[in-house]
Amino acid sequence: MPVSMPTRSLRAGLAVLALSTGAAMAAETWPDLPAPVKNGVAARVGDMAFVGLGSAGTDLYALDLSAPAAGWQKRAPFIGPVTNGAAVAVSATTIYLFSGNGKAAENARSPIIFDTVYAYDTQSDRWSKRDTKTPVGLSGAKAVSLGDGRIVLVGGYNKALFDTYLAETGAIDKEADPEGFRALVASYMGMEPKAYRWNDKLLVYDPAANRWGSLGDNPYLPNCDPALVAEGDGRFLVMSGEIKPGLRTPEVKRVEIKGASAVWTKLADLPPVLSGQRQEGVAGAYAGIVGGDVLLAGGTNFPGARANAQAGRWFAHDGLKKGWRDEVYVLGGTSWKLAGRLPRGLAYGASFAVPGGLLIAGGEDGDGMPRADVFLLRWDGRGTSIEN
Repeated sequence: MPVSMPTRSLRAGLAVLALSTGAAMAAETWPDLPAPVKNGVAARVGDMAFVGLGSAGTDLYALDLSAPAAGWQKRAPFIGPVTNGAAVAVSATTIYLFSGNGKAAENARSPIIFDTVYAYDTQSDRWSKRDTKTPVGLSGAKAVSLGDGRIVLVGGYNKALFDTYLAETGAIDKEADPEGFRALVASYMGMEPKAYRWNDKLLVYDPAANRWGSLGDNPYLPNCDPALVAEGDGRFLVMSGEIKPGLRTPEVKRVEIKGASAVWTKLADLPPVLSGQRQEGVAGAYAGIVGGDVLLAGGTNFPGARANAQAGRWFAHDGLKKGWRDEVYVLGGTSWKLAGRLPRGLAYGASFAVPGGLLIAGGEDGDGMPRADVFLLRWDGRGTSIEN
């Protein structure tokens, strides 16, 4: 499909997700999170940024972006099982949490993908469980709000297939039967992307009616853990992400919702880090729109996985070392360019577009450990710098 030119002057997005005009963003320091958070949730309602769950368990924290010196405040704990990789979006002043994965009970033998939906009322500081189930597994999916209050979701692992795999691997003593364990892992990881049956529908959830629907099929391979940013009401970017476990894609797509369906357009791929080097793509990256420019930072990949897949070796990351990326890319005109670097390789954290930059909170570092760091990735239209 043709590469289209992104609009330079982008709308600010939904008012509920935007910072109020008069918010004071200058701060001597951006306070770190009270606890390290990776694979958690992140959402913004007005000037309030919310981060938590994942490696923080059931804890949720809030920061007033107009008065960051007050620090992160602990909010009501999540009422469901500890969840990782849930999809999150805001409708009015309520945060909705879809699916994720974890153990349904502390004594459960293996994790599962949840099919639950929870709501957090930011005004009353209360969680509730919605009387509905997700139509498919949405762990690793991403969500975005529409102006009419509905929520659109893209991607997500297949629940039945992944639950079975987790149960089977959990039932094998890999110390006593290493060959059996290896064969089971290789069988699952060696499938081609379409065999994983990830969610290829553009799902829509209406919180007011508590009803599910679809805006049509995704014409591309579905992604899990892509970066997603809203360019305006009903228009968003799906950037990179996995197309199967261990294999990323450098592809970037724009989705525009028109009535009861959506139009997908392929934009320019992420560029190679070095000339002549294959771009692997990234999962779990940070992203946002700053000064009209789209920024994409960090993420993880397995260098060499795309070459293996191209050669038909579908257990593409077998024997490869996982990499935590520090590159920062910016989309300008019709192409991406390398614009700077993070202080270290990071992924699976929270990011919020604020005046002058992208606020990055938590994530996972190159040792696989969760982080509590919070800093501002500044962007002046030419290059990046780090504040705090």
